Amino acid sequence: MTDTVNLAIDYDMPLLREACTTIGLTTEICQWEDEEVDWSRFDAVLLRSPWNYVDRLSEFLAWCERVDASTLLLNPLAVARWALDKSYLADLAALGVPIVPSRFAGPSEDPASVVRDFLAEHPEATEIVVKPVVGAYSREVQRFTRSMETKAAGHMSRLCEEGGQVLLQPYFGSVDSNGETDLVYFDRRYSHAIRKSAMLMPDGTVNVPTLEFRKARVADESERVVASAALDAAASHLGLDRPLLYGRVDLIRDDNGKPVVLELDICEPSLNLPFGEGSALRFAEVLAERVGGSSSRGVR
Repeated sequence: MTDTVNLAIDYDMPLLREACTTIGLTTEICQWEDEEVDWSRFDAVLLRSPWNYVDRLSEFLAWCERVDASTLLLNPLAVARWALDKSYLADLAALGVPIVPSRFAGPSEDPASVVRDFLAEHPEATEIVVKPVVGAYSREVQRFTRSMETKAAGHMSRLCEEGGQVLLQPYFGSVDSNGETDLVYFDRRYSHAIRKSAMLMPDGTVNVPTLEFRKARVADESERVVASAALDAAASHLGLDRPLLYGRVDLIRDDNGKPVVLELDICEPSLNLPFGEGSALRFAEVLAERVGGSSSRGVR
């Protein structure tokens, strides 16, 4: 994606900037690739929607390191290093957080064997998902029935050939019937949630999660317990001395109806501010508190 496209689909940005203005917080939108920007002149740099990092991860992380050395990066550098690779799910599982069962595989493994073994380990799964461990907006994510084992292996092979690890997960039918619940938190406090409709269609179509695929939802207690546990586990694992400034936890229901973590987006998440009344102001207020009320700027 180009920067222009990313900014165009950052539905949070107008609301957040307006909220910052309301409380007297000066903001400026900058492009992370802009080599003319002196990041040290800002009190803080807030990661917002630099979603073209998917094709330039090492370059993006190097930029995060430079910013971290000159000012306050939010969320912190350790978060970016950890959370932009979905292998963090294994760390969450090790810390007792319920996640969608996940199998990670790399270029050195035989795709056909990996897919076959994964299907054998999950006989109850009528479909599986194969996705890259580094990605955004359902890019290169595909859904396969058990009869499409060869196609699933082919997709895995292509992703590995492009230089990355892949992630295999069972596809729970609850996603088609009930979507996923995305919970948003600011400074560890629950703000709001949305229902996101299924993105992966049985015919192979992948929908972009634009506004029409989202609507406000009230997260129940079981979902909030799991989401809070995931955020606390991440902060503990990363050794952070303060709660995450912001984060989004995406949950779906497993075959037993229990909420499990599909994704933990704590680096540059879409926060669904249009669907949470007062959420932009809540975010601006915790941001102001974190940077001491001084002028700051977010990177979109």
